Amino acid sequence: MQHHDPVDAREGAGEATSAALKSRLTAAENVLATLSVDLDGELRFATGLLALTDRRLLARETDGRWREWPVGQLAPEPLELQAGDHAGVGTLDLVGPDGNRARWRYTLAQQAAALQLIKRFAQLQSRMTPTALAEPDDPRAAEPDAPPPSTWVLLRLGRFARPYRKQLIAGFLLTLASTAATLVPPYLTIPLMDDILIPFQNGQQIPVGKVVLFLAALLAAALTGWGLGWARTYLLALVSERIGADLRTTTYEHLLTLPLDYFGGKRTGDLMSRIGSETDRINVFLSLHALDFLTDVLMIVMTAVILVSINPLLAVVTLVPLPFIAWMIHVVRDRLRTGFEKIDRVWSEVTNVLADTIPGIRVVKAFAQEKREADRFHAANAYNLQVNDKLNKTWSLFTPSVSLLTEIGLLVVWGFGIWQVARGRITVGVLTAFIAYIGRFYTRLDSMSRIVSVTQKAAAGAKRIFDILDHVSNVPEPANPVKVDRVTGRIVMKDVGFRYGSRAVIRDLDLAIEPGEMIGLVGHSGSGKSTLVNLICRFYDVTDGAILVDGTDIRRFAVADYRRHVGLVLQEPFLFFGTIAQNIAYGKPDATREEIVAAARAAHAHDFILRLAHGYDSLVGERGQGLSGGERQRISIARALLIDPRILILDEATSAVDTETEKEIQKALDNLVKGRTTIAIAHRLSTLRKADRLVVMDRGEIVEVGPHDALMAKEGAYWRLYQAQLRQVDDDPTAGSMATERLGVAVALSNHAAHPAGEA
Repeated sequence: MQHHDPVDAREGAGEATSAALKSRLTAAENVLATLSVDLDGELRFATGLLALTDRRLLARETDGRWREWPVGQLAPEPLELQAGDHAGVGTLDLVGPDGNRARWRYTLAQQAAALQLIKRFAQLQSRMTPTALAEPDDPRAAEPDAPPPSTWVLLRLGRFARPYRKQLIAGFLLTLASTAATLVPPYLTIPLMDDILIPFQNGQQIPVGKVVLFLAALLAAALTGWGLGWARTYLLALVSERIGADLRTTTYEHLLTLPLDYFGGKRTGDLMSRIGSETDRINVFLSLHALDFLTDVLMIVMTAVILVSINPLLAVVTLVPLPFIAWMIHVVRDRLRTGFEKIDRVWSEVTNVLADTIPGIRVVKAFAQEKREADRFHAANAYNLQVNDKLNKTWSLFTPSVSLLTEIGLLVVWGFGIWQVARGRITVGVLTAFIAYIGRFYTRLDSMSRIVSVTQKAAAGAKRIFDILDHVSNVPEPANPVKVDRVTGRIVMKDVGFRYGSRAVIRDLDLAIEPGEMIGLVGHSGSGKSTLVNLICRFYDVTDGAILVDGTDIRRFAVADYRRHVGLVLQEPFLFFGTIAQNIAYGKPDATREEIVAAARAAHAHDFILRLAHGYDSLVGERGQGLSGGERQRISIARALLIDPRILILDEATSAVDTETEKEIQKALDNLVKGRTTIAIAHRLSTLRKADRLVVMDRGEIVEVGPHDALMAKEGAYWRLYQAQLRQVDDDPTAGSMATERLGVAVALSNHAAHPAGEA
């Protein structure tokens, strides 16, 4: 029996799709952009293709059917491509005057290709000619065109340098003084040659005192230059390190203020690369190369002034290569800044593979996909190498060319200087000093040309940093926030609406929740339950209407102050690397050990914590490795209990555990919900039987509200959901026994809540 690798099968399907596309193209038809559609309508992995040509939009659906729409001048009516994304799934809609014509879904790995396709489509629809054509089989053809970073972006770092302006001024003065000190020795060669060495060759005696004086002056200039150079290097290095640290801190702090939808469109590896390697690159530029650049500029200016003062005509000859070098720097700079920006994007793809694979190593090994991930890394690394090789080809030609021009300039000065000496217009000492100064002049000019590369790298890094800093949160802080001392937990939603991009997710929603009431949110996937919870937590802001807590619009509260009164227990609890105690006290870092233990006891976590090797001081691995799902969930419940929130959000808190663990978690949840306004999401309707009211949602709207028994008697939307789950249970005997047991637990707990001990 043969076994087929699903990845190989998918790649084979992709090759077959590309071949089928080529067979459908006419002789003169050019493909402008393509998009691999890797999800079907039910969000299962599948193989499809969108191809935009200069005549039509071709679509091979995931079921194998081909569809097409004329575009550009051939289109009978205006069409538009609209993109959206939510929870890692991208959506592309083809919209006509009377509504949607087609919809495709894809993973966000295809987002760059989708954006490129939309751009080309818009160009065609506006009768514009695309600037470049992309081959359908080139996976890199769909990279988005980003404007190259301008060197002037580095000036924006001035806001981080402002607190250290006194040190920077002192550093500039030290640089000026040290540069001046290094220019003294060549000037002293004039009297050494003309007054001492040449007269000695003509038979005169060497004046020892004058020689000692000149040598002492040379030594003093050297020691002064060394001391001043050390002081300015050390001072400016300290300042640049602090500027780099401030830049990292500011970027990270701003990143934490950005809304969830920003992170939904970014890769972890890319953000890590920006805050880590990009700030390091800027720091190296500020601490080393910016200082060298300043020294080079001062050296060139001061040397030019000295050369002109000695002999203006010879100085003009010295500057002959300068326009050619400046022109080369201008041309190469444009290529370098584009190339380094591309290198940054490509390198972020390498780090993205690492950021995907290392946290998900368990899944990689479970499905034996080590070779596949190694191939992904190899492909990303090979492309990174290819882009670097292309840039190095330009750079390797530029550097020797500058050196050649400086050598030619030196040769011209020698020739012209000898001619001037022969005609008696300058002395040998003057020519010797000129050659010494020119050597320094051209050395600094060559050094400046080399700094072009480093400057463009720093500019590319600064642009990527400021892309984060320039992003404004769509959950803004109020100008005059209302103080939140205590919350009773009454939540009122008035005409709430929310749009995600161009798609309406919540529409005209009205709901009032009383303090201490438990509300269960039910509905099909995509009905808007999680979005509603995110709005209450203020992870997003409503686009219409308002959400009031204790009669105040939550947008009038400071975000951090408001969220301190909201507890969140997720379906997949996230634990940080650290001790058990640190994870429980995450929301209240100053909590005492007694408070931590009390929260763990209430969450039914105390017993299993004591069984660990170091109890509450036991280290939790990254993302909670080393603990079971139920243990992680109970720690997250203890974390929520410790902050004593008045509003509690439970998002599928018991859906991913076994029956026995669910019993323990349910006991912990019973302690957690007491006296709190609770909003619980659950796909298993039996777990919500003890809710005071159930809110049934469908397509972003509330269709039913009421207790379980009343909604069942109504035989409406909730009754249909319940019956559908029962039929699903009937089809699966194993699931049926588990569901029956869970239902029994829920009923028992519900009865216990209704009849406490002593009242039964």
